[in-house]
Amino acid sequence: MIKTLIGRVCLVGALGLTAMSASAEVTVENPYARAVPPGQMNSASFMVLNNTDTKDVALVAASSSVAKVVELHNHTNEDGVMKMRQVDSIAVPARGKANLQPGGYHVMLIGLTQDLMEGQKIDLKLEFSDGSSQALTLPVQKVMAGMKGHHHH
Repeated sequence: MIKTLIGRVCLVGALGLTAMSASAEVTVENPYARAVPPGQMNSASFMVLNNTDTKDVALVAASSSVAKVVELHNHTNEDGVMKMRQVDSIAVPARGKANLQPGGYHVMLIGLTQDLMEGQKIDLKLEFSDGSSQALTLPVQKVMAGMKGHHHH
């Protein structure tokens, strides 16, 4: 009985290490989700994806328990108008980075199942084109992008 239990614990430990090494070529720096006013249905998360591998990889999907739908998005400037569009993937070049930031690429959290207030932590799972994935815990932070210098009279 104890021998079987120890064997299972070792097997689970070995499987965990295998899963970790499979996604080790992409590291995530400074991940956070945007705090939103109570009742707001959508938010976004931002981070830097750092690819230490010699092969290109792409972020192809994401999921979170705090949103009904999670999509990859980008902001583009079309004739002086900023538009947000869903994208199929976000490339992370070999030995390079992808910056997911306000006004650019980001992970959109749609149909929030709870309010996102500053100081909370949320889960976010990232899935990559090489079949690897990463489960993250993100802090929720206030973001005032694009609001600097704008005063309403």
